[in-house]
Amino acid sequence: MNSSKSWIKAYVPDLSCTDQEFFDDMTLSGTKTETYTALDKNLEKIVVGQIKTIEQHPDADKLVICQVDIGKETIQIVTGAKNMKEGDKVPVVLDGGRVAGGHDGSPNPAEGIKIKAGKLRGVPSAGMMCSIEELGSTKDFYPEAPEDGLYIFPEDTEVGADAVEVLGLHDTVFEFEVTSNRVDCYSILGLAREAAATYKLPFKAPVVKVKEDGKGNVKDFIDVEIKDTDLCSNYCARVATDIKIAPSPEWMQRRLASVGIRPINNLVDITNYVMMEYGQPMHAYDLSTIAGNKIVVKRAKDGETFVTLDGQERKLDSEVLMICDAEKEVGLAGIMGGENSMITDDVKTVLFEAATFNGPNIRKSAKRVGLRTDASGFFEKGLDPANALDAINRACQLINELGCGKVVPGVVQVGLPIKPLKRFALEADKINSLLGTDISKDEMIEILKREEVEYDKKTDEVIIPSFRQDLNQMCDIAEEVARFSGYDKIPTTLPKTSATTGGISFKMRVEKKAREVAQFCGFSQGYTYSFESPKVFDKLLLPEDAKERQAIKISNPLGEDFSVMRTISLNGMLTSLATNYNRRNKDVRLYEMGNIYVAKSLPLTELPDERMQLTLGFYGDGDFYSMKGVIEELLDGVNMLDKVEYDPNAGKSFLHPGRQANVIYDGEVIGYLGEVHPAVCDNYDIDTRVYVAVIDMPEVVKYAKFDTIYTGIAKFPAVTRDISMVVPKNVLAGDIEKMIRQRGGKKLEELTLFDIYEGSQIKEGFKSMAYSLLFRDKEKTMEDDEINSAMKKILKGLQDLGIELRS
Repeated sequence: MNSSKSWIKAYVPDLSCTDQEFFDDMTLSGTKTETYTALDKNLEKIVVGQIKTIEQHPDADKLVICQVDIGKETIQIVTGAKNMKEGDKVPVVLDGGRVAGGHDGSPNPAEGIKIKAGKLRGVPSAGMMCSIEELGSTKDFYPEAPEDGLYIFPEDTEVGADAVEVLGLHDTVFEFEVTSNRVDCYSILGLAREAAATYKLPFKAPVVKVKEDGKGNVKDFIDVEIKDTDLCSNYCARVATDIKIAPSPEWMQRRLASVGIRPINNLVDITNYVMMEYGQPMHAYDLSTIAGNKIVVKRAKDGETFVTLDGQERKLDSEVLMICDAEKEVGLAGIMGGENSMITDDVKTVLFEAATFNGPNIRKSAKRVGLRTDASGFFEKGLDPANALDAINRACQLINELGCGKVVPGVVQVGLPIKPLKRFALEADKINSLLGTDISKDEMIEILKREEVEYDKKTDEVIIPSFRQDLNQMCDIAEEVARFSGYDKIPTTLPKTSATTGGISFKMRVEKKAREVAQFCGFSQGYTYSFESPKVFDKLLLPEDAKERQAIKISNPLGEDFSVMRTISLNGMLTSLATNYNRRNKDVRLYEMGNIYVAKSLPLTELPDERMQLTLGFYGDGDFYSMKGVIEELLDGVNMLDKVEYDPNAGKSFLHPGRQANVIYDGEVIGYLGEVHPAVCDNYDIDTRVYVAVIDMPEVVKYAKFDTIYTGIAKFPAVTRDISMVVPKNVLAGDIEKMIRQRGGKKLEELTLFDIYEGSQIKEGFKSMAYSLLFRDKEKTMEDDEINSAMKKILKGLQDLGIELRS
């Protein structure tokens, strides 16, 4: 945001400081100033001169000799300019003066160009007459200047006056870095308020009085309806008749030029001036182009097109807000008007609008239609609804003052009710505690008063003005107190708070334990991308109807290989293992703790389920049972080993059909493990066996326990029984152990598989297995009858499984 110092001083007339002081003080009070540029830099000894006579140079066809009155004397100047005549008043650089540079477009020297008296083709010349470019400006900001040649002052300009002052160049333009939450400072009035508060000076806002000298009433000219109040909360309209298009006055042109806006005509300049002064964009329509004398604010329809003022056709959708009349669209709300309602020099009646649009919607709409303007830049930050009426009245006041037209009585204002001013308690003690200061409550009230924040003594509350949308709670008030009491005056103190004990959540404890177990078992941590290619599903041999294929597509992907969010974590693991394998690294073990993203429905209507998974993978030393041992080590570490089971019917297409299993805890699947299918290994260029495991961490967190239960040393002896049996090959050891534990009762303390054998001595289709069972009663010595009773139940269960005892 740019502003000239003179424009700020118009509202803080008592402001008196150097440019550097202003730069430093505003930055220190929180309105960061990036840089400043003096408009009169390198302009010295330049006055208004009047050309008395013009004679041809005797020895140069392209030069003339001018006698120029500079007030106290008449001097002779030789020039090659052609656009002046006798009686014209022009800028004159005297002997020893400086100008910013030539008008040939070359870069201006750092110190300008010094002008010295001398001779041109033998004729003395005591100075130089200037173009506007030689004064460091351009025709864009001085539209009355000629395309090429000397700048000509108006006839009533005083001869001998300071030409730089007459041109308004004794000024400095400051560039402010305004944070997005300080919407009020995207205006000259907002910056002036900050300057007044910084220097403890009175702020004098413009006194707005509209002379309603037009005929009739505004409601006779226009009717306004808002159909989408979620996108437009407030719309104000006023009408001016008898419009006269002409150049705006010099003071307005100079102020607009100082902030980089090119003056055009009085009507356009008024809307731009109010936009910069109040931070409220406005738009003017030729009322004769508004069908039905009605304005309707509503969403566009999908697939519609609209031609804006710049002649470009824009594609619309239902999220773009439009300004319409009774028949057609006439403007992109908050962005740009339409070509079909543009102001021409023949305009007679003008409709002014000032509205409050939804900031995020304007930003998105500007991106959708590919058009970002000064107006949209203001609206997208979210404007003060109470500002629209003040701004439109200010514009109408300027219509009066500039003789631009006659303002019709009345104003149309529709929309949602403006919210009451925010109020909350002034907690002086908390503010001092937060800042480490000892500022009195009265001093705080005085600081806030300078910012137009009122204090209600009865309720002990501060009342926030509507333009300060950034003040919402006590800490915001504390920042204001700190800014204007002086950051440099805050003493160095230790934090005034009690010590607290840090800690991590239970979920983090479980995840930390999983990492520790993986690292203890020789796995190194890896990180892989959460977004990947849809081709991954084919590499993993997933069926066409696999739920993993229901992936979330990224709206702005880096490319096809990063276009979906992963629903399975194995691709990253196998890619990392393949990289290591192809670089001849032996016995590689990797683990990753990362999220997968499971959509509840597509297209997305709510946030996906982001599930943390522990993924383990290795090749080289080890086999299926090595990976199973790592899983059991993890489950033992979180006290979950007692109810874990393994189901070989996991049905994972990317795993070897005979070497895979679901990990089940208390009847619920919490993960899987197995050897990677050889075809999948080929897809990843891995020519060796690879083993992987995936554990769903939210399910582990659900059942994990870190409680340690003390068990005393057994007082009574244990009794051991061994069982040797012939088992059908299709019966799993897990099923046998589950049955033995169920039938063995609470006194079965330990169960150990100590022998398993397959060979010629065992009949076809069977295997030999032997278990050691340990019984113990914690209250007494066990008797044979108790042990025999438990063993009978166990043997009966074994028979039900088709198992035979060996003799």
